[in-house]
Amino acid sequence: MMGQLEKLEKRYREIDETMARPEVSTDLPRLQALARERASLEDVVKTYRQYRAASRSLEETRQMLDDGLDEEMAALARQEIDTLEAKLDKLNEALRTALLPRDPHDEKDIIMEIRAGTGGNEAALFAADLFRMYSRYAQRQGWKTDVMNMNESGIGGFKEIIFEIKGKGAFSRLKYERGVHRVQRVPITEASGRIHTSTATVAVLPKAEEVDIHVNPDDLKVDIFHSGSAGGQNVNKVATAVRMTHLPTGIVVVCQDERSQLQNRTKAMAVLRARLLDMERQKQEERITSDRRSQVGTGERAEKIRTYNYPQDRVSDHRVNITLHNLPRFMEGELDDLIDELATTEQSRQLEEQAV
Repeated sequence: MMGQLEKLEKRYREIDETMARPEVSTDLPRLQALARERASLEDVVKTYRQYRAASRSLEETRQMLDDGLDEEMAALARQEIDTLEAKLDKLNEALRTALLPRDPHDEKDIIMEIRAGTGGNEAALFAADLFRMYSRYAQRQGWKTDVMNMNESGIGGFKEIIFEIKGKGAFSRLKYERGVHRVQRVPITEASGRIHTSTATVAVLPKAEEVDIHVNPDDLKVDIFHSGSAGGQNVNKVATAVRMTHLPTGIVVVCQDERSQLQNRTKAMAVLRARLLDMERQKQEERITSDRRSQVGTGERAEKIRTYNYPQDRVSDHRVNITLHNLPRFMEGELDDLIDELATTEQSRQLEEQAV
């Protein structure tokens, strides 16, 4: 493990030296790629340097004790040795975790797509509740949320809403949200008070840059039309909405929330790149044998990952068999406890595979 850490630190120093070169500072795509690689190494290199410093301190303290100290100083030295050994154990565990295979998209911004599933208007209202929940979570993290396209239902819900969340580590935290979310509650439209079960699907796509996914302009069919969404008279007078079709895959993206055709086109391209990158990611996952596949956050839309039960004031995640209460607080974006549990479960699984 130490040999691997030394190589990573060496690579970290090489990146710093390369980024300082004048010819690299003017090459924006290369500079961005190096900056992303540096960011991915920063935490593990920092922890490794702390480990080395603590190891040196432990060796020096042991040497002082071996050389002979008076009784009072020897007691202090033994106490310092105990503290340093405990610190090294924690740092060693942190390094083992840091060396686990990292998702290359973890630090990326995301594009999230929420669609109403079974349940009609109630499913659309639930989709709106999920959008609000994730928006509140992003706000708590200091991230920025930007709606890219929405298809509203008649009573304040969303048949579909696509939005971007910008912030460091957004994908690493929210990738576990992929899948089918189920709600059990009495709809506002239900006069008899019967509990209904509805669903919404959530897709979490790492945002792809041009260096990640190149889209050939000849593979695109772009249609411009008048927006049908809310937005005042301007959207009806000027054709600004964009429908972008990727001919090789058949992927269709519609963006109509901006008043500018250029802005809608830019957002549509961002969604298209994210979907193409996600297709590549899924192909890679399919090549992994079933016994090594992650049991958390596979992103399969057929799996019901979570149930929100309003009458019982609980949210249950079926992947880690955990149930939390105080559902209103959860819906206000206080998701960290559950996300931490999902991330810890995934790390434990990887550590077990590493030990085999």
